[in-house]
Amino acid sequence: MCCDSDLAEQKTRCYGQLAGRALKGVLLVLEPRIRPLALCIFHHHGKILVNPFYDAVEKRSLFRPVGGGIEFGERSIDAIVREVHEELGLSISNVRLIGTLESIFTYAGKRGHEIVQVYDARFEDAAVYERPWLDGVESDGSPFKATWHSASSFTDASALVPEGLSELLRKACLLD
Repeated sequence: MCCDSDLAEQKTRCYGQLAGRALKGVLLVLEPRIRPLALCIFHHHGKILVNPFYDAVEKRSLFRPVGGGIEFGERSIDAIVREVHEELGLSISNVRLIGTLESIFTYAGKRGHEIVQVYDARFEDAAVYERPWLDGVESDGSPFKATWHSASSFTDASALVPEGLSELLRKACLLD
């Protein structure tokens, strides 16, 4: 067994090998990292598709477009195509970058920092736009329902995240 001490947040990792040499019980403390993220905006009749979630610490609902992490060596455009397929099982086309946001936030009492590439795209299957929601699966296997929301449904108590996304979408004429 390597290490089982529980240090603050996700700064602590234990490695059994480092630089090709076997090391037992080596404890490395890592600084928090900036997470590269790709999100995709799907819009239809003045609404956008978002994944609702809840911050139990702040006691508020949050909404974020579909997407996820960009893997090392992966282009963000390839990441969004992969993420949409992994989460929703759907193919997309007409993918275009509409902007980049930097998000420094607190969620569930923990600080986070993301650089977010925001894309606009279309589902290849037009019938998808007639569904009231889309069933999805997060990378950890937990299910979610992505739903269509208009700009008026986002408030301080139920915010669209990351911060700055609403303004970016308005400038791109994707949200009223």
